[in-house]
Amino acid sequence: MKLSFSTLGCPDWSFEDIIVTAKDMGYDGVEIRGVGNELDGTRIPEFSPTSAPKTRNLLDKKGLTIACLTSACYIHDKNIPEDTVYQAQAYVDTASDMGIRYVRVLADYGPEQSGELDSAFVCSQLKKVAQYAKPKGVDILVETNGYFANSTRLAKLINDAGEDNVGVIWDIHHPYRYFGERPEFTIGTIGDFIRHVHIKDSVIQGGKLKYTMVGYGDLPVKDCVDRLEKIGYDGFYSLEWLKRWDLSLEEPGIAFAAYVSYMNDMI
Repeated sequence: MKLSFSTLGCPDWSFEDIIVTAKDMGYDGVEIRGVGNELDGTRIPEFSPTSAPKTRNLLDKKGLTIACLTSACYIHDKNIPEDTVYQAQAYVDTASDMGIRYVRVLADYGPEQSGELDSAFVCSQLKKVAQYAKPKGVDILVETNGYFANSTRLAKLINDAGEDNVGVIWDIHHPYRYFGERPEFTIGTIGDFIRHVHIKDSVIQGGKLKYTMVGYGDLPVKDCVDRLEKIGYDGFYSLEWLKRWDLSLEEPGIAFAAYVSYMNDMI
């Protein structure tokens, strides 16, 4: 079982802090969604074309992998279609320089569905990015988010795109919480496409969603992991601790250590 954490969980840490902590806590990798004040993954100094070789060497020495370069490219947005593709391609270039296999894109703005989307347009945008990424050895992953947290819709999108370097990030929270999908249904629908997994937990209190540390909510986390293991999933289980968006959440050192302990107890 390979474990990583998203840098959303440690918004005040430097790249060095992130790498040292990941190594010391026994993580296998890190998912990059910004470092410090820089949210744009293509502008992180350690990932620049001149710095990339040194950074890759450091990661190799630490025995760590960048599990995913996580963009905020919203490929469904018809207002800026060219800008979105350009931004996604820039992420692909950075991933290629850094030897990162996966780049995340989104096809809705929030975790909850915002309304009907033009799936054909999303598909055309996805194909453009995927075709650019393929010769660079990069796969494009669409997250189970918003409209496409419905795994039936997402499976159709991936099939319609028809590109073998397109896959899925299964955020286990969104299909379960917003569409009532059981893990067996989600895996039965998109299991063949899952390349990366976001782990988070939550409860509903007073009719409102409250994120919790993993194992303190009511999501069937263990069931999700067990079913993934049964289908031979060999990617990362990445803690997406949303500290950057909610400063009231526990500090990253606490959440990251608790996650490693929880996940290792499953083995």
